[in-house]
Amino acid sequence: MASNPSPSSPSLNSGSVLQFDRFQSLVDVGFWHRLSSLKLETLGIDQSPITLVGFFAPHSRAQVSNHLTLLSESLPTAPIEHASSIETNLGNRNRCPVPGILYNTNTLEEFKELDRDNLLQIEANKILEDIRLGKVEEDSTLLLRFLVISYADLKTWSFRYLFAFPALVIDPPATLMSLQPATQILTAEEAESLSAACNEWRSSSLTAGIPFFIVSINSDSQATLRPLKDWESCQGDQNKLLFGFYDPCHLKTNPGWPLRNFLTFICLRWKLQKVRFFCYRERLGLANLEVSLIGDALISIQKDFTEPQYIPKVVGWERIGNRLALRCISLAESMDPQRLAASAADLNLKLMRWRAVPSLNLDVLKTAKCLLLGVGTLGCQVARTLLGWGVRKLTLVDSGRVSMSNPVRQSLYTFDDCLNGGRLKAEAAARNLNAIFPAMETEGIVMAIPMPGHPIPAQETASVLEDCKHLQALIASHDVVFLLTDTRESRWLPTLFCSHENKILINAALGFDSYLVMRHGAGPNVSTPDNNLECRDDRTAAALMNELSLKDVGAKQRLGCYFCSDVVAPMDSTSNRTLDQQCTVTRPGLAPIAASLSVELMANILNHPRRIFAPGEIASSITGNSAQPLGLVPHQIRGTISLFSQMTLLGYSSSSCTACSDTVLSEFRSRGMDFVLQAINHPTYLEDLTGLTELKQAAGLFELDWDDETDDDAEIQ
Repeated sequence: MASNPSPSSPSLNSGSVLQFDRFQSLVDVGFWHRLSSLKLETLGIDQSPITLVGFFAPHSRAQVSNHLTLLSESLPTAPIEHASSIETNLGNRNRCPVPGILYNTNTLEEFKELDRDNLLQIEANKILEDIRLGKVEEDSTLLLRFLVISYADLKTWSFRYLFAFPALVIDPPATLMSLQPATQILTAEEAESLSAACNEWRSSSLTAGIPFFIVSINSDSQATLRPLKDWESCQGDQNKLLFGFYDPCHLKTNPGWPLRNFLTFICLRWKLQKVRFFCYRERLGLANLEVSLIGDALISIQKDFTEPQYIPKVVGWERIGNRLALRCISLAESMDPQRLAASAADLNLKLMRWRAVPSLNLDVLKTAKCLLLGVGTLGCQVARTLLGWGVRKLTLVDSGRVSMSNPVRQSLYTFDDCLNGGRLKAEAAARNLNAIFPAMETEGIVMAIPMPGHPIPAQETASVLEDCKHLQALIASHDVVFLLTDTRESRWLPTLFCSHENKILINAALGFDSYLVMRHGAGPNVSTPDNNLECRDDRTAAALMNELSLKDVGAKQRLGCYFCSDVVAPMDSTSNRTLDQQCTVTRPGLAPIAASLSVELMANILNHPRRIFAPGEIASSITGNSAQPLGLVPHQIRGTISLFSQMTLLGYSSSSCTACSDTVLSEFRSRGMDFVLQAINHPTYLEDLTGLTELKQAAGLFELDWDDETDDDAEIQ
């Protein structure tokens, strides 16, 4: 039999009873979620024990012991009736597998009445039987069996549980003769060789998950690690032998819990009474013999454990101090699938704030109530992008139905939505949003937006007035309005109401290969946070040229709306359309681009301290940087995909605007819906009211005196 070298120097605790640091458990949230699904979908009220696999690794962090961990994959993937054996292929260098058993009860009373001592004895007997039959040599993880009893209350998503790590009691207890860092026991050559051998053992897919092994050091100071089944081949040589194990404990004064059953195994199976053990520990994933320990223990078992009728004494219930570590965990916020989905979605945004934008205000986005006018190609993309920013409250307004051509470009609809004449878009989009993310608060409202240039028959006047009042109420009750309709005149009434209510309005429009995304300015005669909306001093030449066409250039300029640069009132643009004019003809990639920019613009506005009053910024004027958390807050973004170009522009409100000027707003505030009806029924009314009629007449009388002399070589600028 191989000799066991005596310690090179005695330690302070020489001759004392060998004491072990207790194993501790750690259960991942995913384990409880998986158990809940298993119980709901497979187990029902069946309380049969469930085979588990736990994981642990050698100590690797200063002042912290490693735990035995349960993950979602700790539960069987096969049907329960076939899950009687552990999956040994789950181990790797960071997760050494350990077999376990779970007893989950249906009631709290049954949990309390479980015979814990008997269950622990059953598991200890399995360990002893595996030692007697020689199974431990083939699979040393069998020395580390564990036991869990639990009660899962799926009504409240709360779980009570208790862990045990069964250990056979040696009588009399083992005596510790020495325990020191490995570097103090081994020579430098031996330590270097052992460190290399351990790293090789831990790196191999064949041995990384084997927690118990034999260390053999020959006369040339060369160390070799061998599995326990090679014990017989180690006999007869003069090599130094150490019995190594993965030690999760960080203490310098005690070995970890796995050594307890290992010593029992060595004494019973190989009849040794003097054992030199090696507590393998790591730093940064590599062997570290300065924190690894080598100790000497004396064992003298007086009773014959090998007799089949012998019932050993066993300990192992997890404790905190002197009390059982009975734990209760409530996962109501995360275990319900809808809440879990919301938590996962919120985590994406929290990671953004933690890693990149510490000042990002996520609450203002989560609580923002958004109104989408139009749920076509743009509306669907905007809604999906709002989900990503954590917006939870959406109202969708549209009067159309889903047609066969819609699903391929409009991402909230499916083929089924097209059948039988097509579902109403607003309702289908709201329902499908909730199917994508059940935590959403969505409402679909079927309503057409009254439009100038589309006179109202007398019999429909009352109905249209109700729609107008409903639309105004919707805008008043929301924080952000997205204007995503497909005609110019349908944008007028929402623009008027948003100016009146001073609501953030983001407008998106598409051409064949170009797009516009813009935010409307605040309404007229609205006090600002600092009562001063002076524009930036570093405006570009393009912005200054734009001001030359405005009548109200002054110290308190407002950002313009969609209609501020027009010299004609909105009118009927849908009558007498050809087929190509009836459909939105645009390149497929434009809508996602414009929709994403619209939502990003909203996020920037809501994170700006002045919100709707934020001054318009131009990329070239501030060299691409902004003091705001998410960057620029531009007024207009215009781009063309044919040139793959994009620019930010700045435009101010016009006193002749047919939608947001002081003249129009004053008339609306004094006359109310009568003004709206007149604007709808009489196409020239808005132009007459704002002075555009006069302006066009003056332009018609203006004559240009062209110079007869031309320079043929001059370039057109």
